[in-house]
Amino acid sequence: MIVFDAPEAVPADFGPSVVAVGKFDGVHAGHRALLQRARRDAERLGARVVAVTFDRNPLRTVRPEICPDDVVGPSQKLDLLAEAGVDACLLLRFDAQRAAQTAEDFISEVLVQALDARVVLVGRDFRFGNRGAGDVAMLEAAGARDGFVVDVVGDVHPDAAERRVSSTWVRELISAGDVAGAATLLGRSPSVRGEVVHGLKRGRELGYPTANVGGAVEGLIPADGVYAGWLVDGGERHPAAISVGTNPTFDDVHHRQVEAYVLDRDDLDLYDHRVDVEFTQRIRGMVAFEGIEPLLAQMADDVRQARGILC
Repeated sequence: MIVFDAPEAVPADFGPSVVAVGKFDGVHAGHRALLQRARRDAERLGARVVAVTFDRNPLRTVRPEICPDDVVGPSQKLDLLAEAGVDACLLLRFDAQRAAQTAEDFISEVLVQALDARVVLVGRDFRFGNRGAGDVAMLEAAGARDGFVVDVVGDVHPDAAERRVSSTWVRELISAGDVAGAATLLGRSPSVRGEVVHGLKRGRELGYPTANVGGAVEGLIPADGVYAGWLVDGGERHPAAISVGTNPTFDDVHHRQVEAYVLDRDDLDLYDHRVDVEFTQRIRGMVAFEGIEPLLAQMADDVRQARGILC
């Protein structure tokens, strides 16, 4: 997938294109339905599929006090869009200048001049431009003038549920530790991405060496607890028991951390590797134990349960 960071970076002869516009936070089942429709339109027209999205949630610029945490980070989002069959992504920097851009100028600069859009796909509640002044009706009127068709893609409801798939719902489930429920909306397990860093090495001392994912972690970290999941290092996937939290038994970790014990492996050197940790199922919440022996017994049971879920 080609990534452009500004409209002027798009070559003059790039179009025609079929354009899907949105925040795409999580690239969930609703987003993928829109992108699948875009792929069909592109094949019919002999055009490219382009996702137009932003380097951050627009609320982080215009209303930071109410901006929710991201379901996925920028690099995760780009990878997911590529996996969904997008040919190119225009990843716009959503700064104060972009926030002030009128809806009319967005249509002219991005959709018409840069991308030569023939079809523009959006959700039914799509708003754009300064203060959200642009809506589907405005976009359709512009399309009739500028030569593109607007395709409004309906909501996706899992298993006939009344509630539609949304990033908000995904966020609620992950924050509650219901990673299996979130996976039904995402079409994959929720995950975080980050660099394996040196920790206190207590897991190794206890017989369960863990990869401590630290630094600037991308993706929404689920509720504190222990999970079955996968550590993905490049092309290799390893089954893992994953701990999220502050290690209350020892009370010497002052920030939430993600630690993954690769089942039955103590020979992996993952330091400084950038890895993905996928959460498949929650095993239990995080608790403080009265001493090492109860903790070790519980860790052994956690590993047993993780193995049963994954292997």
